[in-house]
Amino acid sequence: MAAKINLTLPSGQKMPGLGLGTFDTNEETGAAVNAALELGYRHIDTAFVYDSENDIGRVLKEWISSGKLKREDLFITTKLPMVGVHPDRVEIFIKKSLKSLQLDYVDLYLIHFPVGCKVKEGTGQPYLDENGETAVEPKTDHVALWKKMEEQVDAGRTKNIGLSNYNISQITTVLKSARIKPACLQIELHVYLQQSELVEFCKKNGIAVVAFSPLVSPSFNDFLTRIGQKPKELPNLLGDPEVAKIAQKHSKSPAQIVLRFLVQIGVAPIPKSVIRQQLEDNINIFNFNLDETDMKILRGLNKGEAGRIATFDLFKGVDKHPDFPFPKA
Repeated sequence: MAAKINLTLPSGQKMPGLGLGTFDTNEETGAAVNAALELGYRHIDTAFVYDSENDIGRVLKEWISSGKLKREDLFITTKLPMVGVHPDRVEIFIKKSLKSLQLDYVDLYLIHFPVGCKVKEGTGQPYLDENGETAVEPKTDHVALWKKMEEQVDAGRTKNIGLSNYNISQITTVLKSARIKPACLQIELHVYLQQSELVEFCKKNGIAVVAFSPLVSPSFNDFLTRIGQKPKELPNLLGDPEVAKIAQKHSKSPAQIVLRFLVQIGVAPIPKSVIRQQLEDNINIFNFNLDETDMKILRGLNKGEAGRIATFDLFKGVDKHPDFPFPKA
């Protein structure tokens, strides 16, 4: 069943209210995207740093070239990496992404994180200083950076522009100077990290909210292990007994319940999976409703900042930057 809910962006374009996330899909990216398209997904989310754009591009080209889909049937999002968070690099990186995706334009281009870092020459990767910390750029010039994002709309390289992992203060700075307002804010958002104040701020300002890690990234520790990082103690949202009770009540899976919760508060989740049955379950959330009792119980499970898993501490030292967006422990 295809998603039946869309979010309308300031440009007037419709963004499907559920998408496929592709962080850490690795060699299974192409098969996952192909399966998702077969199941009715039309909103695909990626990023330069995910290293999935080439695989996604090959699948999209096959579907479009064969006539199975038209380009305008799809909503494709990618993101400016931290090494591109500098006014001089925005155009360079969006062009790299478009080449990899084999597209003339993306539907949404996001600034992935409000902190920029220096590039290790010839690699496109962050440069590390003598202490092994990420060598960051000085305080981010959000106004100058946003002007360069607006130029990408003018040039036809993206239909919409937005932000990711920005806080209210940083979004406000962008709004005050924007000629083209941010269409979207993508943030970690799930039942355990509901960020209600930030969501309401976006709604009041006409900014659509997209939720990454809506299932609390059950495979995140596999990723950490692969890159040589210490695993984290992750909250088990899908094993929460209250979620299980609501799932049983509706004859749905726990994942379907927590995704439906986000849809009902007006947020577009982008769950990741490379397993066809999970992909099918994740998109089949538009044929039932959670009642007020369900919603009250789920709202009560919010852990606030204790529920956050994407702290960007993979980039050692980034939390010292003045534009680090999250509350510090």
